[in-house]
Amino acid sequence: MDSTEAQKWQQHLSLLREQYVNLYNTNTELQREYAIVTANKQDTGFIGRLLTTIGSLYSQQRYSDVIIKLKNQEIPAHKFILSARTDFFSEATLSEVTILDWTYLEPKIGLILLKWIYTGKVPQENLTLELMKAASNFQLTELVEQCEKYLIGIVGFKDCVQLYAAAEELGAQKLKEHCSSLISAHWEDLTGEDFKEMPGSLLYKLLQTKSKYPLHAAVRLMREDVVFLYLVENNTGLTKAINALDHKGEMPLEVALKTRQPSLARTLVEHGADLSAKDSRGLSLLQAAIFKGDSYSAEFVIEQLENNGNMKELCEPMKLTRNVKDIKNPEELEGCTALHLITKHNSENMLTVASRLLHAGIDPNLQNHRGWTALHNCIQERNEPLFDVLLECQSIDLDKSTNENDTPLCIAMKTDPFSGFFAKKLLIKGATPNPVYKNTGDTLLHVLIREYKEEAALFLIDYCKDNLMQKNNDGYLVLHEACKVGSKNLTRALLKTGFPVDEVALSTGDAPIHIAVSNLYFDIVMELLHAPNSNSQLNLKNNVNETPLSLAIKAPFKKGKDIVLALIKAGANINQCNNDGLTLLHQAILKEDSATAIFLLENGADMNTRTADGETPLQLSIHCRLGEVVEALCKRGVDTSIGCPLWDALDSDQEDVASILVKYGADTDCWGPGPDDCQQTLLHRAIDHNKEDIAQFLIRSGCDLNIPRKPGPDGIGGDEARDECTPLHLCCQWGLEQVVQTLIEHGADVNARDVEGKTPVHVAIQNQHSQIISLLLCHPNIDLNKRDKKGLTPFATALTFRNNKAAQAILERLPKAAEQYDNKGRNFLHTAIQKNDMESILFLLSIQVDVNSRVHDVTQTPPLHLAAVSGNEMLVRSLILAGARVNDTDANRNTALHAAAKAGHAAIVSALLQNNINFDAVNADGDNALHVAVREGHVSVVRALLTECTLDAEAVNLKGRNPLHELARCGKDNAATICELFLECMSQYPVNNADLDGNTPLLIAYMKGNGQLCRTLVKAGACLGSMNKEGITIFNYQVATKQLLYRLLDSLTQEAPWADKDLCLECGTKFSLTMRKHHCRHCGRILCNKCSDQDVPIVKFGLNKPVRVCAVCFDVLQLGAE
Repeated sequence: MDSTEAQKWQQHLSLLREQYVNLYNTNTELQREYAIVTANKQDTGFIGRLLTTIGSLYSQQRYSDVIIKLKNQEIPAHKFILSARTDFFSEATLSEVTILDWTYLEPKIGLILLKWIYTGKVPQENLTLELMKAASNFQLTELVEQCEKYLIGIVGFKDCVQLYAAAEELGAQKLKEHCSSLISAHWEDLTGEDFKEMPGSLLYKLLQTKSKYPLHAAVRLMREDVVFLYLVENNTGLTKAINALDHKGEMPLEVALKTRQPSLARTLVEHGADLSAKDSRGLSLLQAAIFKGDSYSAEFVIEQLENNGNMKELCEPMKLTRNVKDIKNPEELEGCTALHLITKHNSENMLTVASRLLHAGIDPNLQNHRGWTALHNCIQERNEPLFDVLLECQSIDLDKSTNENDTPLCIAMKTDPFSGFFAKKLLIKGATPNPVYKNTGDTLLHVLIREYKEEAALFLIDYCKDNLMQKNNDGYLVLHEACKVGSKNLTRALLKTGFPVDEVALSTGDAPIHIAVSNLYFDIVMELLHAPNSNSQLNLKNNVNETPLSLAIKAPFKKGKDIVLALIKAGANINQCNNDGLTLLHQAILKEDSATAIFLLENGADMNTRTADGETPLQLSIHCRLGEVVEALCKRGVDTSIGCPLWDALDSDQEDVASILVKYGADTDCWGPGPDDCQQTLLHRAIDHNKEDIAQFLIRSGCDLNIPRKPGPDGIGGDEARDECTPLHLCCQWGLEQVVQTLIEHGADVNARDVEGKTPVHVAIQNQHSQIISLLLCHPNIDLNKRDKKGLTPFATALTFRNNKAAQAILERLPKAAEQYDNKGRNFLHTAIQKNDMESILFLLSIQVDVNSRVHDVTQTPPLHLAAVSGNEMLVRSLILAGARVNDTDANRNTALHAAAKAGHAAIVSALLQNNINFDAVNADGDNALHVAVREGHVSVVRALLTECTLDAEAVNLKGRNPLHELARCGKDNAATICELFLECMSQYPVNNADLDGNTPLLIAYMKGNGQLCRTLVKAGACLGSMNKEGITIFNYQVATKQLLYRLLDSLTQEAPWADKDLCLECGTKFSLTMRKHHCRHCGRILCNKCSDQDVPIVKFGLNKPVRVCAVCFDVLQLGAE
């Protein structure tokens, strides 16, 4: 608790005391008044009057019968009043007495006491301890209690002990308890001075009740009598008690020494106090005393240990307990002896303690856990008096090393700030001047230089000139270390001793100059360069093959420039290469250090030396984006043809560098390898990689605009080497609009052809680059009639690739472009119809091309015919709506209906019929659309023609054949179906009509072997006996088997139509008057009598009587078709 907080609590306590006293007085007054009032009520005023009368008799002669003698006066008194107040003045006591001797009392106390006897009143400031003692002597209990209450309210820290003793004497228990509580609360603040008047026995009892450690308390209060009482009472188990630690961690002996009580301390030692006991921190009495600087206690302990012969205790090392909080850096004290601890004190008294220890025989070379001796500690603590004492000790070891191999001289040299006091004395006494650290091999001088202790190092050099060439484990000499820290003075001092400059470190291969250059210590470099034989160090390479000059080049230019100049002037090789084959110029460029690179060029660096990878300084400068270096190289005439520096600059977005190269004559074409080992220019390369900015730069810089790629050496190269594509072709292919514009602006040939005969506009249209197409079409010299090897003009290419916008643009430039014909006589509309390209067709129709233009070949086919063949109904209707003539014919007089029928497009047929085409139109062969449809076997077309118009289905062509004849001749699998469709639509269709050769449909079908059609015709009533002009019937036609005939005959369900002929259809005999005509009632053939001589009933016809039949029918009727 701080002083402010304590003061605040003291103020609070004073207020509480004041309040207590006020309440006490008020309470006393109230009790008195209450007694008076109560008395008045009970005795009708007699008691009150009596008390008033008694009070008025104080110091009055009236009724007086006794005199009270004080020191300075005599006061009249009244025996009855005295005896009424206390039993002390009984009748027997006062009967013979006329004078009461109170001279032993203080006059003031006597007056206050006598007045209270009469009035019962006393001022509060008079309620003192003396009054209380006097009242107690006269057995005035009421006054004693009144004083006790008052004193309880005013008792404080300073008088609580005195009042406690008085309360004990007077038997004032409440006051005693209150004072006891105050003593407990302020126990730690009370001193022996406060208890010096208290009797020993009472204090002993108090200590037993108030303190957990009464012996410690008695010692602390300097009451040897109380200590004696404790020792007597606790004779058994005294050793444990006398060495016990109190709450502060102190032993009674430690308290006695701290309070300078030597006799009491000796008493405790005599009664078993342990001089080697440890406190809570693990410190012995001697260690604790020295740690606190208590020379008195330390000397007492040393004396006692000497007397007891316990010399080992003097040398005991410290062993601190864990978690020690009140000691800073406890690890540094671990293992320290008493002599180590004394080094932290400079007083004469502590120096006496040290001398006492050394005289007692303590070893001055004892080490703590860090290996430090007292001599080390003296130097660290700068304890000069003790240092001198230790040096005079005969057994002192001046080279004793710590755990870190530090001798006392090392500690002395490392002190900061450096003082030569300790070091000089150690060296005079014979300490090793430059000791070596075993772990690192460093000498003391190495360490001092490395730790920037220049003054100390310079001091030490004078004492160890013969021991300077010692290398540490890394192979470094002290000169290396001086160069590392940049100490000019140390470097100069070492060089003056004749130190060699070309000694290198084993671990790095660095000479001192390497280190100085690496750290940019110009002054150090100059010192080294001015040393004897300095040339031997200039071109030394370290383990990473760095020379001093190469290290200087790697430094920032402004900082390393002076060093570089100094090294070059001293004779360093400016063109020396490192292990990677890099010169200093290469290295400067790779570091992107333009200033250094230019500086090297100005100082004669070779600008054409290549790296191990074959790169020149110019190429490196471009890769590192060093425009200034590039210009410096170009000004000095560097060869720009090595590699392709122009491309390197442009490819890395360094147009300013590229401009410099062009300015100084770099080749803007720079032929080099391209795809598949062809040869290409930079322009080709830029276009091929879609690098428009580069391409535009090259064009503006005057490169060749129209040259194509070419084969490589010995003609090698793929398609690219022979495609004859100019840069403009390539731009049109990749869509590089800006490059195209730049090429056109600079005069590139817009009509150049590649190996396929394509111009740039062909390529642009083919790749759908609309902006490029527009640019090309705006060129005044463009030729839109040029055809590629496929015969395609730009307009044709636009339609081929469905680029309608391009086609429209071409038409605006060349209106006749849409009417061009290819080598097959087809124009764009014909080609689009044949390809069923509705987009192109609609585009062509939108530009109003001629929809009736014929193909320029022998067929003379109109577009409508081509559309009908395509099967696209929408296309046909679109052409008709666009003005196509619906009845237009080709060279063979075929209409579009013929074409649709032949192609089998029923929907087209319907569309044409709906648009009023002449359905009865015949071609050059006399065939109408139905002839064509049945010939091709298109059922759907036949149905459309038979049901959607009134076409003449019986019309015959130039060969006399009607559609049914053609159906029988076509031999299609669906011929029977078509025939049934005919008969369905035309039940009276003449199935027995013959063509010009006399062939009926049945005969033709039989000769074609179409059994299904034959059966359909027979079922429809076709005549079985018809004969053509060559005399052939189905009965005599030569076939491999007659099975079809037999089945046809067997399938008859009614009598067949009779044939009419002038001769027998079986034997060929002509009929005459003598040769009658007969008909076979089964097959209907006309026969002679001989050929129809069989009679048999035909039950299936309902002919139950035998009728005339031919031999074939007889067999069929008798045996069946099988």
